Amino acid sequence: MDINLSILTALFFVTLIAILLHILNLNRKRVNQEPPKAKGAWPIIGHLPVFGGSRLAHHVLSDMADKHGPIFTIKLGVHQVLVVNSRETAKECYTTNDKIFASRPKLMAAEIMGYNYALVGLTPYGDYWRKVRKMITLEVLSQRRVEMLEHVRVSELKASMKDIYDTWQHSKESEVVKVDMSGWFGNLILNVVLRILSGKRFPLNHKESIRSQKAVRNFFELLGTFVVSDFIPFLNVLDLGGYKKKMKMAAKEMDNILEGWLKEHKREKEKQHDHDNQVFMDVMISILQDASEEDFPGYDHDITIKASCLAILVAASDTTSVTLIWALTMLVNDPKTMKIAQDEIDEHVGRDRLVEQSDVKKLVYLQAVIKETLRLHPPGPLSLPHESTEDCIVSGYNIPKGTRLFVNFYKLQRDPNVWSDPHKFKPERFLTSHKDIDFRGNHFELIPFGSGRRVCPGIFFAQEAMPFILASLLQQFTIKNPSHEPIDMTESEGVTATKAIPLEVLIAPRLSLINMH
Repeated sequence: MDINLSILTALFFVTLIAILLHILNLNRKRVNQEPPKAKGAWPIIGHLPVFGGSRLAHHVLSDMADKHGPIFTIKLGVHQVLVVNSRETAKECYTTNDKIFASRPKLMAAEIMGYNYALVGLTPYGDYWRKVRKMITLEVLSQRRVEMLEHVRVSELKASMKDIYDTWQHSKESEVVKVDMSGWFGNLILNVVLRILSGKRFPLNHKESIRSQKAVRNFFELLGTFVVSDFIPFLNVLDLGGYKKKMKMAAKEMDNILEGWLKEHKREKEKQHDHDNQVFMDVMISILQDASEEDFPGYDHDITIKASCLAILVAASDTTSVTLIWALTMLVNDPKTMKIAQDEIDEHVGRDRLVEQSDVKKLVYLQAVIKETLRLHPPGPLSLPHESTEDCIVSGYNIPKGTRLFVNFYKLQRDPNVWSDPHKFKPERFLTSHKDIDFRGNHFELIPFGSGRRVCPGIFFAQEAMPFILASLLQQFTIKNPSHEPIDMTESEGVTATKAIPLEVLIAPRLSLINMH
């Protein structure tokens, strides 16, 4: 009996060692391999023709992932691009290889519209990026500063709510009024960000508000364009598609806006002594007055200020308004879910007072609505391109220096291996099977703002603003679809994918007029 047991034990360990050696041998072979290559590449131009149609890039890449798996490469002109579509591979890129993939490729949009790479979201990784990002985060977008600026969000939200109420009150045709919520959300978030940046605000439908919103949206649309010369450099002189001309016009328009704000602040003689109440432009002017040229090398102070303000507009405004537009769209298309959210607000807040920021933590279903919106419609469905600064290994594959990286958030967050009914709007999943997941970049099945060193700096702003604004809107107004047909869900082009058709809804007050004010 003892002999038989010894033989069995020996056989077990021999088998185990053999299996381990086989796995190690497979890994050694795989490390020497390249990732799967997507089929259909043309000579010289690679897969560029695939992105030349009407379909959006994240949908095209999602279809490729169905054929080639969670990690594969495509060829865009002379550049190899790694496309990542699963939480496991994304985690490797954003943790183990985070520093290697922290840089950005030099693109035409970053040069022309990003003040020659001074825009922190588009600048290559390095000392300038670290210093400007730290300044932007500490002065505006850190959790502490976002919480301190709550009064700005509250006052702007009240003013915007009054705009809706006034529109309803002046409508004589019916008990409801049709409101363009895409414009309303855009104006509200723009005013919050503008007050933080420059102390400005614009009334609803004011020409300067419309101008600024159009400039920001145009910026995002052009930033998301596949420009052929970014991938085949010798074609730069031809300006195929006229994108260089369009980008120069967009850059000039945005610079005129930012330059106007900066000149106003430089003309102001009275300086605020309370640092906590200074707007960002004042803080930047003060910091850079005492800074040496070595502190922010390569750019004059005005460029650094304007590029930093543009970075905050990019990080906080469009991403937040886009998410709110999608959240309300899905709620209007699903009245039962909207009622659950409104009932929760009535239960925890009531109708005798208005929602406050401190109430949001009790509104768990509403927070689930925001998470589910970000899962289905991440504001940037495809990451901005990263570029590896040295050779590395991802999922056992060799990735050479200079490889560009796209993380397909859209595909990753609809993975059927992670999410049941991945294409359905089901906020309750974040109260049950995924209740411990947040979107701050640590749970890689839900990373709408990215992760690692290049995580979107506006994440804390969005985290505070989105549920508060949505809760206030649902508490104060009844909101319905103006049509018997579901609201169209077509996405727009650009780095941020908002609704292609503006969201229009029918609105009427839900609270007594006394409580609303």
